[in-house]
Amino acid sequence: MSDTPFGFGLPPEEPENGDDGKKKGGGQGGGQGPANPFGFGGLPGGGDNPFAAMFGGSMNPGDLGAAFQQLGQMLSYEGGPVNWDMAKDIARQTVARGTADGSKDASVTDGERAAIHEAVRLADLWLDGVTSLPSGAGTAVAWSRAEWVESTLPVWKDLVDPVAERVGAAMGGVLPEEMQAMAGPLLGMMRSMGGAMFGTQIGQALGVLAGEVVGSTDVGLPLGPAGKAALLPVNIEAFGSGLEVPQEEVRLYLALREAAHQRLFAHVPWLRSHLFGAVEGYARGIKVDTSKLEDVVGQLDPTHPEQLQEALQQGMFQPEDTPEQKAALARLETALALVEGWVDAVVHAAAAPHLPSADRLRETLRRRRASGGPAEQTFATLIGLELRPRRLRDASRLWASLTDARGLEGRDGLWEHPDMLPTAADLDDPDGFVHREHLDFSELDKMLGEAAKGAHGSQGSQDSSGSPEKKRDESGEADKGDEGDKK
Repeated sequence: MSDTPFGFGLPPEEPENGDDGKKKGGGQGGGQGPANPFGFGGLPGGGDNPFAAMFGGSMNPGDLGAAFQQLGQMLSYEGGPVNWDMAKDIARQTVARGTADGSKDASVTDGERAAIHEAVRLADLWLDGVTSLPSGAGTAVAWSRAEWVESTLPVWKDLVDPVAERVGAAMGGVLPEEMQAMAGPLLGMMRSMGGAMFGTQIGQALGVLAGEVVGSTDVGLPLGPAGKAALLPVNIEAFGSGLEVPQEEVRLYLALREAAHQRLFAHVPWLRSHLFGAVEGYARGIKVDTSKLEDVVGQLDPTHPEQLQEALQQGMFQPEDTPEQKAALARLETALALVEGWVDAVVHAAAAPHLPSADRLRETLRRRRASGGPAEQTFATLIGLELRPRRLRDASRLWASLTDARGLEGRDGLWEHPDMLPTAADLDDPDGFVHREHLDFSELDKMLGEAAKGAHGSQGSQDSSGSPEKKRDESGEADKGDEGDKK
């Protein structure tokens, strides 16, 4: 678990991929984002130029007018905790620059759309034999990287806003109430700067992420519209490069993963709110030590807004790791491991009989997750969570064992209620969970529903008959029949 969600408090570490993530020529350099994509501990483009990331990495005299125009828009922002218009613009700019290896975004061709549609259709046919959950994808679409940004932004907003709002509240709450009226312009500037800097960092992170994801569910969450299986042909081609696996097999395997995620989220109605609720629970548990912030605010000069940027770079926020956060992250980590483990087990069962390279593709994806690419880094920095590969593998083995012991219906039936799912402790002892007697919540729900219906019917009969005595007289035969049945 990361100790610095949104990167507050500490300077960014060196990226794991060496020089690819470092500054080049004082700018973003090929579109590769920082190791700490949301961090305020140093913006790409250099500490001496905090706005360079917004202006394409380098500022020549011809760009100066546009730079000041964007700066004015930033300072006049009066929206929520994140300037999402700025985030979208910067994400699109990052996508347009391409990835660090020189790969550029491209419009999806008709042939690519047809190939994606056919791959998802075939994937659904194969999944029908290995899971009791029906298809969850009403349509299959092929996205460019830019289209991925546009289509997933609403879900990122739901994820990020609770965390950003809780942290951003510290900016406006550090002054005594009687002083806030006098400091109104300063507080407004701080909120505008905070929203813009959140937007800048999130936009950069999503732009980098768009260069790697292969579908709408790569981070284990439903980022796209419900019922729409989405794959990115340009990133699928990059993913398969160097694997010596036919492109058709790569596409089919990734379509299986996307279609399996869609089934789970479509037919487990509580799952999405369960995952997003854990993120909100984390946000509610954030506590910021504002003592340093109070000192900084007292020394800020409203005529020099760059002082706020310098303070942020020096670690103005110091989030505390609260028990509420730990509990929320534990729930989220376990739930995500179970989702990914179920998908891994189901996809392997569906792919193994048909795809000669199924084992190699499975291991490649597992290693990709373990190496912590942009998807992992973005999510870890977003809410302080790292989905440990060990938990994913343990969850996959548990679901496979459940299939052997209880069959498809018994395994998939555990998704009917969150209390039926394995816990983190069960991942440590999968055999104990597999062979343990488990409650059938569907029967319990049926009994409760019948009881409620019976109580409602009894009340309605009593109201229409006018008196309990008359009701008993009129239904005497039925009552006797009931007693006979009981005997």
